[in-house]
Order: sequence, then structure tokens, then C-alpha cells
Amino acid sequence: MKKSLIGRKMGMSQYIDPEGKVIPVTICEVGPCVVVQKKTVESDGYEALKLGYLDTKEKRLAKPVLADLKKKNIAPKRVFCEVEVFDASLDVGSVVTCDIFGENDVVKVSGTSKGHGFAGVMRRHGFHGGRKTHGSNFHRAPGSIGACAYPSEVWKGKKMPGRFGGDRVTVRNLKIVKVLKDKNIVLISGAIPGRKDSIITIKAV
Repeated sequence: MKKSLIGRKMGMSQYIDPEGKVIPVTICEVGPCVVVQKKTVESDGYEALKLGYLDTKEKRLAKPVLADLKKKNIAPKRVFCEVEVFDASLDVGSVVTCDIFGENDVVKVSGTSKGHGFAGVMRRHGFHGGRKTHGSNFHRAPGSIGACAYPSEVWKGKKMPGRFGGDRVTVRNLKIVKVLKDKNIVLISGAIPGRKDSIITIKAV
């Protein structure tokens, strides 16, 4: 099974490897996560681990969730996520840290991309726009969207202005450059989706 963990994007920086090569990296706080529930085929129909991440106040949780955590002697958590069972020895209450990942591991990172609000076709889809000359009267507009007299409709999926960003995005084949176990920090090569301090999920490929 693939190793998975919840974390936060802290920002971007550079890492200089022993050979003197400068590598752009994203600094991520990964874990510690607590196993809140262990789902089995017998009770739930499938196998999974439910992880909890980031401490929070009791008043910010729904009463059934809070009662379940108190029954298991687990502190209130802000983020919950289901992952594959990557270690059979893990049970409810077990703490998983970033040391499950090693340097040079290849991972995929999922997060929510930055929201840009309502955007036009040039910003949202990269349209070139019209000529920037006087009298053109066509600069940043999308242009014709119809399909002639037949079928006289706009095709579904047409690139048009609208809400841009704020989607669930996964970036694959990223390499872990450095793991700082004492600080729960993982340096991942390249950029990952989301703004600073946003929640991400890291999964081994």
C-alpha cells in the first residue's frame, strides 16, 4: 500500500545539494497525524485509515465527532482524511510522523489551488486576444462562441469567462529532497498547488 500523510504548505525556498546544484523546493509541514479510525472490510466494506491533523478547540467540532474523539482519548483535530492502510501495525491512537518518507522518494501532492475569482478568457484560458491597434474594438473579448445555424447552441465545455482556481489539483512525480524529522518538515522539489498554509495530502507513488 502507498504511504500517505496530511500536511501544510509553508512556502517556497531553495535547497543546495552536496554537488552545489540549486533546487527549487516547497517547504511542507507533514504530520504528526493521529489514527482516528481504522476501517476494515468486515465493519465498513473496505480498508482505510482515518487520520486527524492539527489541534483545534472543542467548540469548533460537531458534537458526535467530539464525543467519538473523547471516547478514544484523542485531542480535537481540525482536519480529517482517509488514506490507504500502508502499515498494518497502526491502530487507533497511533501517531504517524514525516519519517515514513525518505529522501529521494517520489510522491504526488494534492491540494486546493489558489482562487482567482471571476476571470476572463485571457487570464483563465490563456487566449491571445485581439489586435492592440486603434479602431480594432476587439482586445480581450472571447470572440464568437456559436456553432452556426445548426445545431444553434454553445457546446458544453466551451472555454469562456468564469470562476478561476479553487480546484482540487494533484501534481505527480515530485521528489522529496530533504526530511527534517525533528521539525516535521519535508522539502519537496518543485511547486505544489495551494496558497501558503493550505492543507495538502502527500502520497507515495
